[in-house]
Amino acid sequence: MTEQNTEGLRVIRRALLSVSDKAGIVEFARELQRFDVELISTGGTARELREAGISVTDISEVTGFPEMMDGRVKTLHPRIHGGLLALRDNAEHLQAMRDHGITPIDMVVVNLYPFEKTVAREGVMIEEAIEQIDIGGPAMIRSAAKNFRDVAVIVEPASYELILHELKQNKGALPVALRRKLALQAFEHTSAYDGAISEYLSLAEGEEFPAEESAPDALPETDTQILSKISDLRYGENPHQKAALYKIDDPYKATETGGVARAELLNGKEMSFNNYVDADAAWQLVSDFDETTCAIIKHTNPAGVGSASTAEEAYRRALATDPVSAFGGIVAFNCRVDEAAARAVTEIFTEVVIAPDYDGKALEALKAKKNLRVLRAGALPRAAGLDYRQITGGMLVQTRDSHRLSRTDLRVVTERAPSEEEVRALLFAWTVSKHTKSNAIVYAREGQTVGVGAGQMSRVDSVKLGAMRAQLPLRGTVLASDAFFPFRDGVDEAALHGITAIIQPGGSMRDLEVTAAANEHGLAMVFTGVRHFKH
Repeated sequence: MTEQNTEGLRVIRRALLSVSDKAGIVEFARELQRFDVELISTGGTARELREAGISVTDISEVTGFPEMMDGRVKTLHPRIHGGLLALRDNAEHLQAMRDHGITPIDMVVVNLYPFEKTVAREGVMIEEAIEQIDIGGPAMIRSAAKNFRDVAVIVEPASYELILHELKQNKGALPVALRRKLALQAFEHTSAYDGAISEYLSLAEGEEFPAEESAPDALPETDTQILSKISDLRYGENPHQKAALYKIDDPYKATETGGVARAELLNGKEMSFNNYVDADAAWQLVSDFDETTCAIIKHTNPAGVGSASTAEEAYRRALATDPVSAFGGIVAFNCRVDEAAARAVTEIFTEVVIAPDYDGKALEALKAKKNLRVLRAGALPRAAGLDYRQITGGMLVQTRDSHRLSRTDLRVVTERAPSEEEVRALLFAWTVSKHTKSNAIVYAREGQTVGVGAGQMSRVDSVKLGAMRAQLPLRGTVLASDAFFPFRDGVDEAALHGITAIIQPGGSMRDLEVTAAANEHGLAMVFTGVRHFKH
């Protein structure tokens, strides 16, 4: 019942084609017929093949039943699954096939209803989404993949060229090793598909299917990560570690249309693991500003941040914060980069530049530096989502820190209120502190960082470090602290350097003592009521 070629490999004689993504299917089917493969197909796929002049057998002719219930029932039949699941070297299976008129199916070419694309559309109704839940397709994929020693299963149009090449090389057959690889790909495909459905139904709300009563910010009871490898990286954080870059295929987690993972590399050698980590830190920082802003990042912390009316001036303000640390850094813009900004960036050694887009002249200037990696990232990440942190034996999940402060959120707690200029500087410093490793202290003027103290074990040490690292005058600056001051010593230390105002969350047991210190020094201080730890 199963034909073998001269090398003992099972020849493909009968294939079932049922695809939602019809890219390349006509050409693939035509080539299969050159190997004398009988083609079985369903609905729209069969129609497209016939229109191309390809002979095809309707699935209903095999099952003896018409497609029914709007196509919900067409392939769920013993003559289909028996033809897929029967072991070709099992006498009982072969006898059962003869008894019930079941013919082997040697290849399944199936890709599933576009569920992810459907639910990613704005305003899609749950009834429409449910109709895109494929039943017969995953069943056939799983049957074929389970029996990969006898059946080849193909779920991606990108595999067609490889399959045809192997058929030519093996006289109409496919090696077992390849069928096993295709089976693995198939199970990964159905797993991701089921994960997307589960994710959607856990979040969907509607009149017919009301959501369970729960806290509005409740996280899902189960969570599925759907990742697809984009590329291998040379190594990880260190040369002895392996690494790769993956994209998020889940429409509920891939909340950005652009982003660092999907950014287009326009110039320079391939990105490293650390390049991606730092580029993402820079990208998220500049995305938190509405004004034209540039950030220079080293080891995920800001070496300098500037906002201005032009990209060039924003860059020069960021660079002036700490020109020494900026050497070999990551530069991010939240705006289209023009020639003037690009030429300014190339004045010192920079590892990576990332921006939504670039002018033609800007690209010419940047490409003149052959080792400078230039990333075009597209849209800025504005959407909320979930953050994941792996720990030994598990995963921590939290909602993304998407909080953005406005002047109406500020609560003045000192005798002196900040001036309008100080308020603008405080809001700028506060946004930068959100993207600085805790304990975080940021000295700033309006539109420019002056000193950054990051990642110290005590807050007063961060105050000292930020002042020590300042290359610009500190007198007249403001200070942002990502969390409250537990003691007055941080305020006293900052006052020594001539600051005029402080922004901090408040909430310490010693808030009155800290506020008294600010009053003693004639400082304005505002509380935000929000903390921005970044660990």
